[in-house]
Amino acid sequence: MIGSALIVGGGIAGMTSALALSAKGVGVTLVDADPNWRVYGAGISITGISLRAFDDLGILDEVRARGHVGSGMRGRSVDGTVIFQAPAHENPKPIQSGGGIMRPVLHDILSARVRETGITVRLGLKVSSFADDGAGVDVTFDDGSSGRYDLLVGADGIFSQIRGTLFPEAPKPRFTGQGCWRAVAPRPEGMTGTEMFFGGPVKLGFNPVSATHMYLFVLEHVLDNPRYADDQLVDHLKGLLAPFGAYVPEVRAGLGPHSLVNYRPLEWQLLAAPWHKGRAVVIGDAAHATTPHMASGAGMAVEDGLVLADEMAKTDDVSSALAAFMARRQERARLIVENSVRIGEIEMSGGDQVEANKMLGGTLSRLAEPY
Repeated sequence: MIGSALIVGGGIAGMTSALALSAKGVGVTLVDADPNWRVYGAGISITGISLRAFDDLGILDEVRARGHVGSGMRGRSVDGTVIFQAPAHENPKPIQSGGGIMRPVLHDILSARVRETGITVRLGLKVSSFADDGAGVDVTFDDGSSGRYDLLVGADGIFSQIRGTLFPEAPKPRFTGQGCWRAVAPRPEGMTGTEMFFGGPVKLGFNPVSATHMYLFVLEHVLDNPRYADDQLVDHLKGLLAPFGAYVPEVRAGLGPHSLVNYRPLEWQLLAAPWHKGRAVVIGDAAHATTPHMASGAGMAVEDGLVLADEMAKTDDVSSALAAFMARRQERARLIVENSVRIGEIEMSGGDQVEANKMLGGTLSRLAEPY
C-alpha cells in the first residue's frame, strides 16, 4: 500500500479519490487552482450508478436530504400531454433510483467530508512540474513549494494539465454539435420525478433537485458552436422553451437572473489505454469526459476514486495496482462516452428515437453490474 498521494483537482473525482485513499490509510494532499474552491452551474441529474457510488462512498443519506432521490419517469408531448408514465419502484435500491441535486450542494457535501477527514487541502495552487524517478514523484508547485509523493492523481477535468503532460499526443476534447442549457426553477405541483418532453425542436427535460426546486435542461443543435454573453442567456433560453406546454410557460415566464441560467457546448474525450504512466494516473473527466445523455458522469467519477483506492490497497506494486484499475474502468468508460455521443448524433440527425432509447436502456442495464 502506498503511503502518500497528491490529488490534482478538487472536483467530484478528486474529492472522491482523496476520501477513498484516506480511508485506506494513505496520507493525501489535494490541490485545486481556485483559491475559493468554487463550483459553477445549476443542477445535475443522477442515475442509479451515481446513487450506488454515493452509497458506497457514504454520502447517500446527505444526497437524499439535500437533493432529490426517487424513481419513475413521466414522458410528455410538446403540448404537455402525458404520453407515458414509468412506474416508481417500491422501496427501490440505489441502483434502481434516480434523482437530481444542485452541483454546488454536492460540492459542499463532498468538500465538508474532505475537511472533516483531515486531508491536507491547498487552494489557489497549480502544479508547475513533476518528475517520476520510479520510486516516487517529485512535484513543484507554482508558489515555489514542492513535495514528494508515492502517487500522483490527475483529476483536473476535461482540459487536464496532468493529462497533457503525461500524454502530449492525446487527442484534444471534441465538440459534438450540441449545446446544453440549464436553469433552476420552483417545482410545479405534482412533479415527483424526471419529466421529458418528446417531439419538440429541442430536447427538454426537468428533474427535481430538492423538495422545492427543479432544474431544467435543454439540448440544442448548434453546429457553429456559438458563444453567448451573460445578458443573452435568459432570453435565448426563453425562446427555446416557447413551443412547449403544460407548466413550461409558467417556468419560462419566471426565468431571470436568479435562475442560474448557464450554457456550455458539449465536448467529449476518451483517453486511450493506459490512463497511467509510472506513478501518475488521470481519472474522471481528465480520462473520460462524456456528454450528459447518460446522466452518469458524476457516478463514473466517484467509481473511479473508489476503484483506484481499492486497487491501491491490494498491493505495494503501483504498476500492478494501476493496471488492475484500468482493467476495471476502461470498458465502462468507453461504453458511456461512445454511447452518449451516439445518442447525441441520433438526436441531431432526427434519427430513430427508439434506437436511442434502446441504447440508453441497454447501457444503463450493463452499468448496473458491479464496478
